[in-house]
Amino acid sequence: MKKRGLLILIGLILCSVISAGQDVYRWVDEKGTVHFTDDLGQVPEKYQEKVQKEISPKEPAPPQPAPLPTPLLKRGEAVKESGQMPSSQQKDRLGRGEEWWRAKAIEWNEKLKTSRKNYENAYSERKAKEQELETSKFKPDSFKRKLKAELKALEEKVKDWEKQKEEARNMLENVLPKQVQDDRANPDWLKIEEKK
Repeated sequence: MKKRGLLILIGLILCSVISAGQDVYRWVDEKGTVHFTDDLGQVPEKYQEKVQKEISPKEPAPPQPAPLPTPLLKRGEAVKESGQMPSSQQKDRLGRGEEWWRAKAIEWNEKLKTSRKNYENAYSERKAKEQELETSKFKPDSFKRKLKAELKALEEKVKDWEKQKEEARNMLENVLPKQVQDDRANPDWLKIEEKK
């Protein structure tokens, strides 16, 4: 009697272990009926793409994200027709909102304006220094050396401001838009309204 009970218990344990290791497939037909099978070959061809692999009992189910709370709206504020939150309450995947992205865009836009202005000034100064050097043919060599040293410093300045200008332009045109896309933020957050 004890042997038989032990054999039945071992059989039940083996069956549960074997069934736990098998994959179960689920699909829904056009009538909405849910079907299950452990043989993928039994799924009709037209449902093969819609088959979902069910998680076996041994595998813990992945935690479901908690639903986002519905935001409280101020009087007169409406939720957009698409069902999205108002732009001021939207966040990217890292929790940053419109203000953070707009501040980034403004920061790089200011850097671009500053570097453009400084580049133009340095370029003008360099041109003036080149002209001064050309007109100093009859001046002493020490004066010419001084002008050449100043010209070289201005050329470095021009290169430096050009590099900063290109960096800011690249950030605004390429890096920030890609970052917006990667972080699933609203691309409109990078648009800067021109002050009148």
